[in-house]
Amino acid sequence: MPPSSYRTVGFNGYAVKFSPFVPHRIAISASQNFGIIGNGAQIIGDVDPLTGNFIELCRFHTRDGVYDCAWSEGHENVIISACGDGSVKVWDIANGPQANPLRSLHEHTHEVYAASWNLAGGRDTFLTASWDDTIKLWNLERGESMRTFAEHAYCVYAAEWSPHHADIFASASGDCLLKIWDLRQPHATLSVPVHDYETLCCDWNKWNDCVIATGSVDKTVRLWDIRNPSRELHTLVGHDYAVRRVKCSPHAENVVYTCSYDMTVGMWDWKSPAPLLNRWGHHTEFAVGLDTSCLVEGLVASCGWDEMVHAWNTVDGSPPPIAAMMRAPQAYPPMATASPAPVA
Repeated sequence: MPPSSYRTVGFNGYAVKFSPFVPHRIAISASQNFGIIGNGAQIIGDVDPLTGNFIELCRFHTRDGVYDCAWSEGHENVIISACGDGSVKVWDIANGPQANPLRSLHEHTHEVYAASWNLAGGRDTFLTASWDDTIKLWNLERGESMRTFAEHAYCVYAAEWSPHHADIFASASGDCLLKIWDLRQPHATLSVPVHDYETLCCDWNKWNDCVIATGSVDKTVRLWDIRNPSRELHTLVGHDYAVRRVKCSPHAENVVYTCSYDMTVGMWDWKSPAPLLNRWGHHTEFAVGLDTSCLVEGLVASCGWDEMVHAWNTVDGSPPPIAAMMRAPQAYPPMATASPAPVA
């Protein structure tokens, strides 16, 4: 697939997520004015694998910024958005803007910063993590949360379901802790001080149910075995600023991807003596959104505060556009015309 670029004009990217059902389908969460003030947008589109053009399918607008999203694991057209006003929006992309959102769930008291759908069993359950220091468990069929997890002492930046166990998830917080939770237990089953500064992200290894990667303001990524968390398995050093997201490859046990406030995206082999495999500098502002496709091997997407979304395949070697190209308007594929949408 040739590399693809798309500009979210007027909105700064915060998250990208590949559909678990449709190859080359991407959801983009974005906010006006860098997410500080203004509206948000949840954008859905397809990347043409032959031309690399991004075709916008729909766009839903919100009254506050959208910081993250998660695709349903049971309904290919359903997606949730984590919003800056403390709400969680549920959308059906098969319906028009007038029929959306399907639901607006509003229990968090501060920004909702992360969302994660249950991968291993509960196809209608998902998590949201918030700057109100809590994580909430939801069911798609209910209008209120099922449980609140409130053991972090600062903003919760990430909550990620285990891809192996339907009752287990991990969370990362500004209190520098990684916590492991089991829904069958009343409290967190493990709490590990994984970094000396705020922990901004975490992700489970898709091949080993005991290995988790964490990223931090300290510019590093650390790999942990939760059976023996007294010391990290490995530390990845190479970013110049905070690591905003880390994603473990669904296709290779030893490969992880990162994006950072240093405006770069990295690809690492954490078992190698020279772990940094590649580093891309195609963003001109903070790179804050990152995902890997579970359907297409090597397919990666990133987004940033430069209003750009890029998708490329790391297997065939196609590089994303370099930063200099992004300053030329003719380098962008034409924007698809979006249907007018009410602000939800």
